[in-house]
Amino acid sequence: MTENPKAKSNSDIPQDNWIVRYTPQWTHPFIRLARYDRPIGTWLLLFPCWWSIALSIETRDHLVLFLTFGLGAIIMRGAGCTYNDILDRRFDAKVARTMDRPLPSGKTTVKRAVYFLMFQLVVGLFILVTLNNFAWAVGAASLILVFTYPLMKRITFWPQFFLGLAFNWGALLGWAAVREDLNTPAYFLYCAGIFWTLGYDTIYAHQDRTDDPKAGVKSTARRFGLGSKPWLFSFYALSLTIFCFAGYTAGSSWPFYLGVAVGGAQLLWQIWDLELDNPRDCLSKFQSNKLFGWIVLTGILASNFTTILGK
Repeated sequence: MTENPKAKSNSDIPQDNWIVRYTPQWTHPFIRLARYDRPIGTWLLLFPCWWSIALSIETRDHLVLFLTFGLGAIIMRGAGCTYNDILDRRFDAKVARTMDRPLPSGKTTVKRAVYFLMFQLVVGLFILVTLNNFAWAVGAASLILVFTYPLMKRITFWPQFFLGLAFNWGALLGWAAVREDLNTPAYFLYCAGIFWTLGYDTIYAHQDRTDDPKAGVKSTARRFGLGSKPWLFSFYALSLTIFCFAGYTAGSSWPFYLGVAVGGAQLLWQIWDLELDNPRDCLSKFQSNKLFGWIVLTGILASNFTTILGK
């Protein structure tokens, strides 16, 4: 197949990284379908899980859940991306950033992608059933969101909201895995994560704002256009406020709120320094949310340090 020069120059796929150097060529399409070469999405899926575990943790025995959820996030983020690429292959072929992905470029087939998706879902199921029965049910319920989210960009300018519903489900699942129930702090964490996602994914969507109309893809970036910054301020402000409610209802101490405050400064910098008409800068600001996740997690862990090590 002849390479599309435009696709190569605008592609979001790293062209010279560890995949090219250390893995067999036949694995490259599958690694790229699952985005193992771009782990930022895994981090953004994982942090709500880790926040919730850290906030609800009761004994040192629960520390193993950080590893369990880490593996689960890798697998389920990969499954979600594979499913998304199967559904969106015709849209991706019309967008410069995505036309070099494995399916629209012809580097693999839909049939092979479906088999790969099934494999990931089976592995994810094995990880899920290691949790308690209540958590198993909470995790299974998330599949409704996982499988409907990719369709939202076809029918609403708010697909980022539905991504928030799916990507932050771990805030509920992490709490359920520790406490075998759901309580107020978990719901607050979930809502805070949704507004966080609305912010960072609107920034991400600005990369494709000019290509999306011809592909028929809707987004908050298209809805708000270059007037997105006031909306971003609102989303992030709501997120930080609800984070504080989560800490308050969980009885967290001052390090929790310090973490939220420092994380808030990072979010403020994102918006202040953001160049909405610069796709590279949008990607950079989007990726910086990994730092926000670590800051908030550090605050929660410091707040619960005595509980974690004392039992």
